[in-house]
Amino acid sequence: MTSFHFELIHRSTKSRARVGRIHTPHGIIDTPNFVAVGTNGTVKALDNTLVHEIGLQLMFCNTYHLLLQPGPEVVKNAGGLHNFIHRKLPIITDSGGFQVFSLAYGSVADELKSRGTKKQGGSVLKITEEGVLFRSYRDGAKVMLTPESSVQAQKDFGADIIIPLDELPPYHIAADALKTSLARTHRWEQRSLDTHLTNPNGQAMYAVIHGGIDLELRKASCDFLTKLPFDGFAIGGSVGKNKEEMHTLLTHTMPLLPEEKPNHLLGIGDLPSIERCIPLGIDTFDSSYPTRSARHGILFTAQGPLNVTKAENASRYLPIEKGCGCPTCSRFTLAYLHHLYKAREMTGMSLATAHNLYFMVQLMQQYRENILESRI
Repeated sequence: MTSFHFELIHRSTKSRARVGRIHTPHGIIDTPNFVAVGTNGTVKALDNTLVHEIGLQLMFCNTYHLLLQPGPEVVKNAGGLHNFIHRKLPIITDSGGFQVFSLAYGSVADELKSRGTKKQGGSVLKITEEGVLFRSYRDGAKVMLTPESSVQAQKDFGADIIIPLDELPPYHIAADALKTSLARTHRWEQRSLDTHLTNPNGQAMYAVIHGGIDLELRKASCDFLTKLPFDGFAIGGSVGKNKEEMHTLLTHTMPLLPEEKPNHLLGIGDLPSIERCIPLGIDTFDSSYPTRSARHGILFTAQGPLNVTKAENASRYLPIEKGCGCPTCSRFTLAYLHHLYKAREMTGMSLATAHNLYFMVQLMQQYRENILESRI
């Protein structure tokens, strides 16, 4: 097994953008790169053989969902997540901590609208020093997620990169409550790291930088976590209510992270955000944006998004994009995809998803080439 390490290839002379390689037991991740979300061990609408063919180097799986179904024991007995889902390339898993936020407050958009008001009848029952007690959405059973149990589940999954348990407080939170949350998250991350180091198992652990949109707290989080032997660093928590606020926060935070270790921006991966964040030195981005767009008939092209469900595509016997080398464009036409969406055939979503992910893979390759020539 190849040990985990980060190799810096080139730093742009024009910005903080950089090209590197993350070496893992299951292969190399070229950076900067896009990470597709495979919540339940699969990118929605695709099998992992096709995902491999597309060239997606890193896939993000969700500990919370896999914990409830099929459960860590089933995955472990299958030989780990790679064997279970038939994936040969690297996998990153989160801690389940994001659900502390989403179950209590809803989506980020919902939370912003409600100004941090908790959902009525939410599944999170209690957040204590020990961890998070929540009710399973599958059968209503009470489940306790702790730093130790989250790490153990990720050990059973065998992911290449794992994340310590953290709390994601809402954007609208009082200053004192944010400080309390940050201190607890740091304690949880320390406990997670201690558990991980008792049995590294060839896996790497990324710390998660928190602090909301408070720049001083972000610095305090960097100061605390960079002193600990984490293998990389992720930017988590609320990063702002708009792209301007996010850009300000990341401009402040990125220089505080060690250059010799990889970094990751959690949950952000739409095209405009990637364009603005790569010059700041972000290495990897994860998002369901390309796959979710595909399920709604939105296809990515160099000319901008294309809505395949529009009537004008009913008789367009052309690929989604001329010259695109993806499996979809080499075999099928816009007219056929339009028909599949109108007929509500799942195959249409599969073909669109494959195209959008291929687009992201090629886009990130272009970004790397531009950085190597210091055009970014």
